[in-house]
Amino acid sequence: MTDVAIELESYRPELTGYCYRMLGSAFEADDAVQDTMVRAWRGYAGFEGRSALRSWLYRIATNVCLSMLTGAQRRVRPMDLGPAGSGDATSPGAPLGDEMWIGPIPDDPAAVVAERDTVRLAFVAALQLLPAKQRAVLILREVLSWSAAEVADLLDMTVAGVNSTLQRARATLASAPTDTPAAPMGAEQSALLDRYVRAFEAYDLDALTALLHEDATFSMPPLPLWLRGPADIRAWMSGTGSGCRGSRLLPIKINGLPGYAQYRASPAGHTPWSLIALETNGTQITAVTNFLDVDRLFPRFGLPPAL
Repeated sequence: MTDVAIELESYRPELTGYCYRMLGSAFEADDAVQDTMVRAWRGYAGFEGRSALRSWLYRIATNVCLSMLTGAQRRVRPMDLGPAGSGDATSPGAPLGDEMWIGPIPDDPAAVVAERDTVRLAFVAALQLLPAKQRAVLILREVLSWSAAEVADLLDMTVAGVNSTLQRARATLASAPTDTPAAPMGAEQSALLDRYVRAFEAYDLDALTALLHEDATFSMPPLPLWLRGPADIRAWMSGTGSGCRGSRLLPIKINGLPGYAQYRASPAGHTPWSLIALETNGTQITAVTNFLDVDRLFPRFGLPPAL
């Protein structure tokens, strides 16, 4: 690899995080960053240090994302589509296309807590409410701490235009559903997660539902059904979802949240079933999101194909 390629590649992780926040999909973010790298490689000879390399790469990445977002539908979570369903439902509905959903992304190990908060599922979903340019302005200003002048230069706007765009974006996000920012992992939360794993692997529904907040949500993208409250979640898990009995969980870091790769018992052993992202308030579980696109997600998270 040449020195230029090494220098460009050093920006891939942070560009992936930026494009993920813009696009709401790790796979689209991968494509956007790869396109950015190709364009940067081809244009590097003419770049000649006219601006900082990082700013130049973000300009390319932003243009790539804005092009990808042209005409694209807003990505959502199941709870954005309608009211909660019943835990007694015998079918979660037909899967909807990948382009519908906010997808998960592995944590960047180098990210600080504040950065991990800005890839949490509720925050990324709220970003999708913004028009594309407002989204870029808010991420660059609020998440990446660029100055208004730097953003204006990158997006070919005036400083006043950046500030007014940021105000509109903030107003939209202030009215959007969100979750509680993550707290550093402490003894109480660690014990909560240990109890969750023991209860899930034993399929002890009494113990499992005792860990849930009274307004806890449960969803399974790409399936549209979602549930609210321990009673409906328990009814689902004891009924249609009871095939998860005997599963094993492997810890992962996902979207700044604690999570697990679920391997369900089968005649072939334990095989991939879902990625589970848990949202907590430190003492109770407030949301359980099960991502079922295991054929693509398990390799993306570097997970083994079986246990």
